[in-house]
Amino acid sequence: MPTMTKPDNLPEKIQHYINGEWVDSADGSTFDVLEPVGNEVYLTAAAGKKADIDRAVAAAKDAFESGPWPRMLPRERARVLNKIADLVEAQDKRLAELETFDTGLPIKQALGQARRAAENFRFFADLIVAQADDTFKVPGRQMNYVNRKPIGVAGLITPWNTPFMLESWKLAPALATGNTVVLKPAEFTPLSASLWAGIFEEAGLPKGVFNLVNGIGEEAGDALVKHPDVPLISFTGESKTGQIIFANAAPYLKGLSMELGGKSPAVVFADADIDAALDATVFGVFSLNGERCTAGSRVLVERSIYDDFVERYAERAKNVVVGLPSDEATEVGALVHPEHFDKVMSYVELAKEEGRIVAGGKRPDEWPEGNFVLPTVVADVEPQARIFQEEIFGPVVAITPFDSDEEALELANNTKYGLAAYIWTNNLKRAHNFAQNVQAGMVWLNSNNVRDLRTPFGGVKASGLGHEGGYRSIDFYTDQQAVHISLDEAHTPKFGVGAQ
Repeated sequence: MPTMTKPDNLPEKIQHYINGEWVDSADGSTFDVLEPVGNEVYLTAAAGKKADIDRAVAAAKDAFESGPWPRMLPRERARVLNKIADLVEAQDKRLAELETFDTGLPIKQALGQARRAAENFRFFADLIVAQADDTFKVPGRQMNYVNRKPIGVAGLITPWNTPFMLESWKLAPALATGNTVVLKPAEFTPLSASLWAGIFEEAGLPKGVFNLVNGIGEEAGDALVKHPDVPLISFTGESKTGQIIFANAAPYLKGLSMELGGKSPAVVFADADIDAALDATVFGVFSLNGERCTAGSRVLVERSIYDDFVERYAERAKNVVVGLPSDEATEVGALVHPEHFDKVMSYVELAKEEGRIVAGGKRPDEWPEGNFVLPTVVADVEPQARIFQEEIFGPVVAITPFDSDEEALELANNTKYGLAAYIWTNNLKRAHNFAQNVQAGMVWLNSNNVRDLRTPFGGVKASGLGHEGGYRSIDFYTDQQAVHISLDEAHTPKFGVGAQ
């Protein structure tokens, strides 16, 4: 069976990066990291625990309280961020190669994610220079203005799907606003996170501003969330983990931003551009191996076009190229880890009872090993089915018919999640009314998932808490201080002076 070629100069061990130095765990413990095609151990990573988090937080706190980074002018920080973006762009092919080997993402898609990571840094470099804050004046009486201040040590906990890009999503605004950070990447995919240290050093980021601790969530992640010197936690991951973080952060009254799971609907009305809707809904659930929080994994189709749509959708799914992640022709690669593969396959087995499998439904015959799953299309799925309600996070889609606008909206809102929604119709009034009433933090009308970095990203219900993106990220990573100045004699009531 073909296997992926191991990238050149691949490390055998990944350490923590604390206060500008690579270090082992305090107790020397490590964990194994697998590549997803053969599920072979290809490196070990230092397994961080409370002592390692304590050391990283201490370094970040000292850099915040005594170092130059929070005190630099926005333009000075922006120069460093733009240099980071330049360095990421200069090695985008290397980054994509490592990401593909570590995660199983198709190489073309991984390359796009590497370039998006560079754009995240460039965007926030521009934003902090151009930003203006509120000023209010009462003529002759008072001036009021807002100061923005970095908050301190930001704890960043990132997922294993497109890890490098999603790390940049948090790192860029946290650093742009003058905070220092401790990053805890997902234990399945620590490889690309280790590249940040060299990039930041070359770009001129001061020592201690960026710190990296590897480890599992229940140990390193838990210690970071509970650390009293970490006032901010930004987390992307499963809703159940988000609930645990919410509870553990509550005693410390930390600022929380949590982008959690999704089970997003893609609603296709009969008057839509069906070819465009097919392109978008097939791409929307099978790109990135289906391992994306905003995947349109429930496709709701108006009954008058339902049978034809299902037939055409199934044919497209059968022709999706499943193969080695490193092959440029591959459209769906290998799922990230055998544990996740087993989870996705358990839903594939469940789908045989909860619907009609019209494509996929098994491992590819030509890939008897590794974490490969055929793109799976399940038709006639009832709204109470688990594959309709639960996030699968793999290349599996449920298709369900509807008869009216009201039923479509009811089905779209009929899950605990509310991250994204995709609406396909050429009726302008329907499109805007549906967008207004669908329970989702983000809505795309007649479009696939193309996001402007200036817009808020986040969900409702079990899909998250708070929003990041654009100025919302600036809001999260800064304290807003209102300053009031009297321009005339203050009209203060006089207490304690007796009758006048």
